[in-house]
Amino acid sequence: MQKSNKSIAGYHLLMILSMVDYKFNADEELVIKDYMATEFPFRMNLDDEMEKIAALQPFEWRDHFTFHAQCFCEDSTEEERKNFFEFAQALVGADGELDPREDEYLEILKSTCNL
Repeated sequence: MQKSNKSIAGYHLLMILSMVDYKFNADEELVIKDYMATEFPFRMNLDDEMEKIAALQPFEWRDHFTFHAQCFCEDSTEEERKNFFEFAQALVGADGELDPREDEYLEILKSTCNL
C-alpha cells in the first residue's frame, strides 16, 4: 500500500470505523462530513479513495485500518491526533451503540498513536 497523508488516512480510518459494525447511519455520515470540512477546506474528489475502501473485504479492514492509523500518526502532531480521536469517538457513538468491533478499532488507533 502507498503511504497516505494524514487527511486521506483520516478519511480511510473514519470510513472503516463506520463499516465495522455493518451498519451506517446518517449521524455517522455527518461526523465524516464534519471531518472533511475541517481537513479539506476546498472541494476534493475522494472517489478514488472510496473505491479503494469499497473494494476491501471485511477480513482486510483491520490491516487497512492499522496501516492508515500509522500513516496518520506519522504525519500528525499530538494535538491533531487527539482531535482526530474525538472525531473517531463521535463517529462510533453516533448511533448510540458501541459495538465491540468499533471498540477494538478505537483501541488500535489509541495504541498506534500512543493516546
